[in-house]
Formats: sequence, C-alpha cells, structure tokens
Amino acid sequence: MIKFENVHIRYDSGITLRDLNFEINSKEFVYLFGPSGSGKTSVLNMIYMDLFPNEGQVIVLGKESSYVKRRDIAKIRQQIGMMFQEPRLLSDRDIYSNIAIPLELFGYKSNEVRQKVNRTVDELGIRSRLSHFPIELSAGELQKVALARAMVNTPGILLVDEPTAHLDPVASDEVMKALWQIHGKGTTVLIATHEERLIKDEPARTISMHGGEIIQDRPL
Repeated sequence: MIKFENVHIRYDSGITLRDLNFEINSKEFVYLFGPSGSGKTSVLNMIYMDLFPNEGQVIVLGKESSYVKRRDIAKIRQQIGMMFQEPRLLSDRDIYSNIAIPLELFGYKSNEVRQKVNRTVDELGIRSRLSHFPIELSAGELQKVALARAMVNTPGILLVDEPTAHLDPVASDEVMKALWQIHGKGTTVLIATHEERLIKDEPARTISMHGGEIIQDRPL
C-alpha cells in the first residue's frame, strides 16, 4: 500500500532525509516517532504526493512518485485523509461547512455531502457542534473536526501529524480513542508524533526517526 525505496530528499536549508526504506501494509496502525525536525512531516507529505524525493521511489496505492501524473495524484488523494498538526479550519464557515469541503471539491451532490457529514460527526460524537464556528470550540473539539474532515470521504489511508499537540491529557485520550476506532473499521493509520506517552499507552508498530534517518522499525 505504501512503500519507500531508498528515498533521499534535500532542502535548501540543508536539512536532508537519507536512505528511507520501509513498507506499510493495508490496515496497519503505525507510529512515526521522533523529535521535531527529524523528518516525520516530510514523510507524510511524500505519501500525500505533495513532496517528491530527489532520489529513490515512494509508491502509494501502486503509483510511483517518479512517474505519477497530475490526474493520478488527485485520485490518490481521494483515497487518503490528511490531518495536519494545526486544524486549519476556515474561521468564517461553520463546522458543517468545514467538514464538507473535501466532498464539495470531489464533486459530491448536496444530499450525499449531508449524509456523509452526518455519519462522520455521529461516529466522532460532535453532531451538536455542526452549527458552531471554530472559535466556539475547544482545542480537543477542533482536532475532532479536523479528523472528521480527513475521514468524511472514507479514505483507506489516514495520515495524522501530531494529533495531540497542545491538548490536555483528557482531550488527547479522546482523539487517540477516535483514531483507534477508525483503524478498527479497516483504515490504515500512520501517526507522526514526538510524544512517547502515546506509544506506551497504545502500543503499535513504531518507526523511529532522528536526523532525517530511520533508526528503528519496531513491530508491536
């Protein structure tokens, strides 16, 4: 499903990711663990085909980064949910409209959008917030909205960047519980995090990074 083959990437800033080799199979739950600046977000962006390696190959859903066409990237992204470290919600839109954005971009009809949004918010327990605006929600609720937006199209892969950053322990536990529930329904989940507590509390396969390299790939 996801495969990195001898991937190298260099930035103008001098930061380099070197010799990345790993494979993530369908329905796996994986932590990408490491400190800030270790390259975790770059890995997520390469899977999302928003960033491309200078050397090597990133293969996602059978498409190779060296040969992928623009129309193929759009199709790949329809099958991948991306939850960023910051919720990136539109402040002038209510929660329903924020969650519906991906579906509107993909051309779904209004009744299909409504059905998918309602199903997703019911699963995450945030239906009561649909008519609210982002400024009215807590940090934990905002993360659940961001998660709903990433999952509303029922993607097979979910990429999550630091989902518990800036959350208190209770909100953090709620977000992680939601991610495990999503995984339990068959979604492949890859979480980038620097928080060792998450890995200890909810263990899973852990790919550890440091200085742009993979230093350990520890199975569950």
